[in-house]
Amino acid sequence: MTEESYELKVVDVVEETADAHSVSFAVPAGAEAQFAYQPGQFLTLAVPSDQTGVAARCYSLSSSPVDGGPLTITVKRTAEGYASNWICDHLREGDSVRVLPPSGIFTPASLDADLLLFAAGSGITPVMSITRTALQQGTGRIVLFYANRDERSVIFAGELTRLAAEHPDRLQVVHWLETVQGLPSQQQVAAFAGAHASFDAFVCGPTPFMKLVVAALKELGFPRERRHQEKFISLGGNPFGDLHEQEVAEHEIEDAEHDPDDLDAGDSAGQQPQGPARLEVELDGQDYAFDDWAPGTKLLEHLESKGIKAPYSCREGECSACAVRLLEGEVKMLHNDVLDEDDIADGIRLGCQAVPVTDTVKVTYH
Repeated sequence: MTEESYELKVVDVVEETADAHSVSFAVPAGAEAQFAYQPGQFLTLAVPSDQTGVAARCYSLSSSPVDGGPLTITVKRTAEGYASNWICDHLREGDSVRVLPPSGIFTPASLDADLLLFAAGSGITPVMSITRTALQQGTGRIVLFYANRDERSVIFAGELTRLAAEHPDRLQVVHWLETVQGLPSQQQVAAFAGAHASFDAFVCGPTPFMKLVVAALKELGFPRERRHQEKFISLGGNPFGDLHEQEVAEHEIEDAEHDPDDLDAGDSAGQQPQGPARLEVELDGQDYAFDDWAPGTKLLEHLESKGIKAPYSCREGECSACAVRLLEGEVKMLHNDVLDEDDIADGIRLGCQAVPVTDTVKVTYH
């Protein structure tokens, strides 16, 4: 079973820098609910490919869901990134692209919280969505640390300057340029973040940058619930279903790709209930309960069999779109290429790979 995709028309293309383009889409009539999104989420695009038929790529939304503007992604070309180069070179106003609805969990729980945002390169894309939305609908302070190679690489430079001028009491933007200051060190990041130790931190960018920032936040004692890190993983599945079955998908942000160790739920490996398990689920404000979750059946598949539209994207355990938080009981993940030890310790599991281990399991998608 695959998620329904939609043909979206391109209504605008803006060259943000020499290497980055923002692409805006019109949402088809009748699909407004499917394309409602939270700041920090991403879209999955079907990019045509001569070799594989289609290349599925996930790109973060840079637009805000509350300002009335169009659905917009921002794409930075990478040296070996087929899809990012195709989008920047070929996609123009009037073209159409097949797209899956928004997914992702890199979103603030509250727009009124004080936010400490770290971005590097095109990692600014979801961070920009969060910033735009929080300034319009939230009340908290926002501090943005934005690292780039040089001044010409700064995406949204003009808008960030304007927003900081319009919201001097709420938004502080600090630019870090490698050509001027060199690469930031963990000690420098910790010194910067230390002044905002009560904020909710969000980190997005190339893997070395994210590891450095997360290490600095851990050093400062930021609790897990206030550390949020975007994940960049190569997807091996086919989220478009009826398109070419051998596409390759990746979440491209400056080739920021990593491959965490395959982690399951821990010592529960090999266990399963003797009979059907009881499943309690909270999703979109609704509570569901089932007493027939069969051993070996994945959580996502069981919910789909009940007619419940639970979120997902890759179905392969290689993205976080289907993530749930475990409230009671335990599950085993058959495959996991995206959650790290901190995620698992915090009770996060992948719904598309979770099978029951205990007789009762309670999860929430919130």
